[in-house]
Amino acid sequence: MIDLRRLHVLRAVSHYGTVTAAARALHFTTSAASQQIRQLARDLGVDLLEPQGRGVRLTAAAESLLEHADAIEARWDEAEQDLRAGEGAPAGPLRVTGFPVAVSVLLAPMAARLRERHPRLSVRIREVEVAESFDLLFEGESDLAVVEATPVSPPSADTRFEQRPLLDEPFDLVVPVDHPLAGRAEADLADVAHEPWIAPLPQSPCRTHMVAACGAAGFTPDVLHLAVDWNVTAHLVAHGLGVALVPRLARLTPELPIVRVPCAGRPHRKLLTCTRGGGHRRAAVAAALEELRTLAAAAVDRHTA
Repeated sequence: MIDLRRLHVLRAVSHYGTVTAAARALHFTTSAASQQIRQLARDLGVDLLEPQGRGVRLTAAAESLLEHADAIEARWDEAEQDLRAGEGAPAGPLRVTGFPVAVSVLLAPMAARLRERHPRLSVRIREVEVAESFDLLFEGESDLAVVEATPVSPPSADTRFEQRPLLDEPFDLVVPVDHPLAGRAEADLADVAHEPWIAPLPQSPCRTHMVAACGAAGFTPDVLHLAVDWNVTAHLVAHGLGVALVPRLARLTPELPIVRVPCAGRPHRKLLTCTRGGGHRRAAVAAALEELRTLAAAAVDRHTA
């Protein structure tokens, strides 16, 4: 018999990339996590880890085993959903995560609506970045996430997660109110190629979108200022320190002397809902997904009207 707890440690090593990182996520010591994998290897009679430089990597046998492990995890989740199928109305805790814009525009109103319609359901929101949302789902610490599609996110074919499109959110060029482009119905980014830019941090997915949009317009932006919060970006623009690309759903301080101008080529980011495999079958998650789809459609209509 395979010890499923040891199998989960192996899944964690694959997900986090190292035994040390997996042990930290599982609240194990590194030696305890290594011992679990060594014992699993002895139980199965195969090598699961092999040296790679100063670290280790999964063997071909381990990769093959993980395909079955992910399927076992998904089937276990399905079994739990079947047991709860007769519970009726959504109830109990629902743990959701999202990045800042998703929390403010989608998850907060979703929680308020669910509170009115399903009083026995308790929604718990946690603001995190996209990568951490996937980690929390994997660890069973979250039931539902709103994430942004990024090049480093798990692929859509990854059976550990079920990712579904929610909305395509455009980016707008934000300029001072007296800028030559402020009155335009649409802006060509090439027209601001020689201006200073305010940008997200280099590791931010939105930084990738900004660089790609500018590259498509034929230039590399001259980034002078970095900001994490979109309202900080807006204040820098308002003081004439540069221009910026800001996602349309980001709520900026209304009294600032700035203008949002739609961009030619419509640069955008894709927002997704994500659960563990089969997690959408849970009544509480299904109710939340329905509310999110309604809110996403309304948000896009409102901001494009």
